Amino acid sequence: GVKATFCMVGTQAQAHPDLVKDVVAAGHRLCDHSVSHDVTMDRQSEAYQSQQILDAERMITKASGGVRPMYYRAPGGAFTPYSRHLAASHGMRPLGWNIDSKDFELPGTEAMVATVKNEISNGPTLLFHDAGGDRSQTVAALREVLPWLKEQGYSFGFPVR
Repeated sequence: GVKATFCMVGTQAQAHPDLVKDVVAAGHRLCDHSVSHDVTMDRQSEAYQSQQILDAERMITKASGGVRPMYYRAPGGAFTPYSRHLAASHGMRPLGWNIDSKDFELPGTEAMVATVKNEISNGPTLLFHDAGGDRSQTVAALREVLPWLKEQGYSFGFPVR
């Protein structure tokens, strides 16, 4: 079984604590992905960034039954020096990615698999989504990508903390 880091939006974690607890029980890790996934957060005030990051941390921790997020991923990857420092000061490592599957655009399973295969030399952190509607293409792509990565000699683990 491959383990993953689930980047959770606070309001979604709050609305679905059963799923958050299932993620933790399955041995996956939690990541703070802000309260509302505002992709303009990097252009907002430090007070707004603090509210988005710290309120989400509280929502996720409560929904999980007390397990804190280990990472912070800025919506759209739009980190600021302030958001990185704030997350780190609360024990959350800023978490980016090297390969974007673009699964949120629903490009088809073959396109996602090709993206991973073509870009794996960029680094080991893959971005896939578990929200945003029908994820059947994502699931199908992962069913192809994970065995292929194993065949290429890759192993699976969590991002370094």
